[in-house]
Amino acid sequence: MNLSDLSALVVKKNQEYMKTGVLLINLGTPDSPKTSDVRKYLSQFLSDPRVIDINPVGRFLLVNGIIVPFRGPKSAKLYQKIWTKEGSPLLTNSVKVKTLLQESLGKSFVVELGMRYQNPSIESALDKLREAQVQKIIIIPLYPQYASSSTGSSVEEALRIISKWEVTPSIEIISKFYDNNDFIDACVERAKKYDLHKYDFFIFSYHGLPERHIMKGASHYGANTCNMGSCCNIITKNNQYCYRANCFETSRLLVRRLGIPEGKYETTFQSRFDDGWIKPYSDNVIKQKAKEGKKNILVFSPAFVADCLETIYEIGTEYNELFKEHGGEKITLVESLNDHPKWIEALKKMVLKHSNLPEA
Repeated sequence: MNLSDLSALVVKKNQEYMKTGVLLINLGTPDSPKTSDVRKYLSQFLSDPRVIDINPVGRFLLVNGIIVPFRGPKSAKLYQKIWTKEGSPLLTNSVKVKTLLQESLGKSFVVELGMRYQNPSIESALDKLREAQVQKIIIIPLYPQYASSSTGSSVEEALRIISKWEVTPSIEIISKFYDNNDFIDACVERAKKYDLHKYDFFIFSYHGLPERHIMKGASHYGANTCNMGSCCNIITKNNQYCYRANCFETSRLLVRRLGIPEGKYETTFQSRFDDGWIKPYSDNVIKQKAKEGKKNILVFSPAFVADCLETIYEIGTEYNELFKEHGGEKITLVESLNDHPKWIEALKKMVLKHSNLPEA
């Protein structure tokens, strides 16, 4: 055996035990559309101090005394409308992504999926990575745009669990990827099944957040110039982790790639709880465009990589009905990336970029 062959053998043997773990994290979903399970999910989700960032006593009373008891049965009915034979679309699509990414990466990697709220838990996913004795963990919260209430909370939970381990492996965190070329490529590929010339307007709808979350993020960088307006027109060192700025930049990147002219699209925010959330609101813009005479609108939802209640029902059903009520003809939803091959390839490239192991 020559030196080159011996070297290759050593590398191969090292790879057999030097595995890299990949932790995919999504927000979560109830275990079933039953009211009891939906209440359990909402209670865990809304009790997170990064989600409802008020004093603990006030949060407990608000969540358990008002929101969960009243919203639980209503939300359960909505989940029943989107539930499939396989279960929650968000979970089933996330599991497919985990499986396909594992197949694509090969034996040098161990890919696990954890949900920030409910099951499978982040702790159960990390337990599997620990059992596999991975030397490194790459954490990928599956939220393209950074937000403290989603990305920040997921990373915090993962690190809280890992901090209790006797042995802490190397850790890499991919905290945002809205401007990743491969992610944008996947979104563009997803849109190719639609004839853009058939639509007279385009909406890029993102999940909403309270404005105070944006202001708190701005103050973290000592930025006192956030005005919920033109400060998001370009990404700078002050707003690089601003959710609103990330969303507007995502829209700009997609618009350029799709060839959508200025004046024919708008970036909006959905799922608001009250009027203190970031604007413009998706439902208000949809009503306005219908009144202006727009008949067919194509809606993108680039904050969601897996279809869920907010895409399938809120956009696909509620907004479509709202549009028709005010004179429009049809709202068409561009599906989330789900298990699209381009999305799997984008994730694979992200992992390999942050790994010291060669492609399988």
